[in-house]
Amino acid sequence: MESQIVNLIINLISGGIGGNIAGALFKKLSLGLVGNTLAGVVGGGLGGQILAQLGMGGGGMAGSIAGSGVGGLILMVIVGLIKQALSKSQTA
Repeated sequence: MESQIVNLIINLISGGIGGNIAGALFKKLSLGLVGNTLAGVVGGGLGGQILAQLGMGGGGMAGSIAGSGVGGLILMVIVGLIKQALSKSQTA
């Protein structure tokens, strides 16, 4: 049980970092520091859990960190694209 909590915390932190990296790479999609972090945390948590359920978390700690970081990055980009599309449709 304790290792699951530690793994979840690592996933959330890695996801937050991934979200902020995505915000830095894709400035037009950035949600700001807090938005990037929140989207990344959610994406990291989901990404880490999905990888664990699929049995792909076998890479140990490094695999968990990488998977969660990528999950955070992907979700931040998706949310950024949705936000961008919504702001364009409101101005049109």
